[in-house]
Amino acid sequence: MMPASPPLLLTNAHLLCPDSGLDGPGGVLIADERIVAAGPNVRESAGPEGTRTIDCKGKHLTPGLIDMRVQLRDPGREHEENLDSGTMAAAAGGITSIVCLPNTEPVMDDMSLIEFIGREARKIGRVKVYAYGAATRRLKGEELAEMGLMSSVGALGFTDGEKAIASARMMRLALSYAAGFGKPIVQHPEEPSLSHPGGMNEGEFATRLGLPGIPAAAEVIMAERDIRLAALTGGHLHLAHLSTAAAVDAVRKAKAEGIRVTCDTAPHYFALNETAVGDYRTFAKVTPPLRSEDDRQAIIDGLADGTIDAVASDHSPHDPDMKRLPFAAASAGVVGLETLLPITLTLVHQNRLPLVRAVEVLTTGPRRVLGLEEGSLAKGGPGDVTVVDIDKPWRVDAQAFRSRSKNSAFDKLPVQGRADLTVVNGRIIHQA
Repeated sequence: MMPASPPLLLTNAHLLCPDSGLDGPGGVLIADERIVAAGPNVRESAGPEGTRTIDCKGKHLTPGLIDMRVQLRDPGREHEENLDSGTMAAAAGGITSIVCLPNTEPVMDDMSLIEFIGREARKIGRVKVYAYGAATRRLKGEELAEMGLMSSVGALGFTDGEKAIASARMMRLALSYAAGFGKPIVQHPEEPSLSHPGGMNEGEFATRLGLPGIPAAAEVIMAERDIRLAALTGGHLHLAHLSTAAAVDAVRKAKAEGIRVTCDTAPHYFALNETAVGDYRTFAKVTPPLRSEDDRQAIIDGLADGTIDAVASDHSPHDPDMKRLPFAAASAGVVGLETLLPITLTLVHQNRLPLVRAVEVLTTGPRRVLGLEEGSLAKGGPGDVTVVDIDKPWRVDAQAFRSRSKNSAFDKLPVQGRADLTVVNGRIIHQA
């Protein structure tokens, strides 16, 4: 149990909260881990005796960022990432809540491991760490995991991580069962029989490199199948890391039909395209793969029109030796906790996305998908906030990351925007 922090008053900020509608000058007062007041009338005189006051100097103050798709590798592969390094990286990125995938060793397919993650994160006392439970036992896609028990100890949803639930019957059962607990099934939408053994987007570029490709159709085939199953069961389907125009369009149509489907994407799918693979650059190998330029533009359009609910880092740390292999043999995935915010802000600086929408997909969007308290500056809510200097120029340096792994697709990229201050439950956990 962390000691109680004194009241914290953040003044002279530009408040920006899509959930509560705040967008303008003001301040936030946090006491007893909760937001006591937030708005234009919160000034230096608002706090009780003993309050710590910080002048935000006109910078933007948002709800604490929520990253709803993170691999922490803890337990089992702590040399790649662990709770300490992962939460440190998240805090530096302005993230106050993360949700980790269950593809650990052993797999998080029972309540004891869900409890373990929460307990160890509370001991560290940095960012909030939530977890998904495995949808199927040992991620094998053959038998449902104990969703009820995992839900009772805080699992926010159920997923087989980077594996698709390939069986339509199993997916139907999972959606039906999870609906009884009010939880989503988070699917990796990729038809495995079409994607194996591919390593990059199928097309002319892959052909020139002589690499086996993964067709864009592999994503939309699985997405459309599962959308129909969501309609059949009434369950909540969440499609993770969308990368193709066709899948975005399928979700757009499903939402118009009133089907309970949500989705997210990751920064590399709107910031990069398949050409980033270059001459077999394994640090640009991700799953699903980087797609065509048309697909990249469609992802941006989906973010702008509200079809895509959230942006998640898809943080996937790997040992350097697993990336320093021939492209076909190298592990897929990139780290992203410390670049989630600046890469999302590139769309703002390029006038592709309003700032309020960029904040929404990092806060209110995941809040609504997962039914979290966090992600708002509403009075009485958790005292989690991020102060952002949206124009601060800097260059990504993967070697300086707090993460144990350095496999970034954005290393050396010049960016604008960084978290100056990260606050969880009224306690400062990162200050630039």
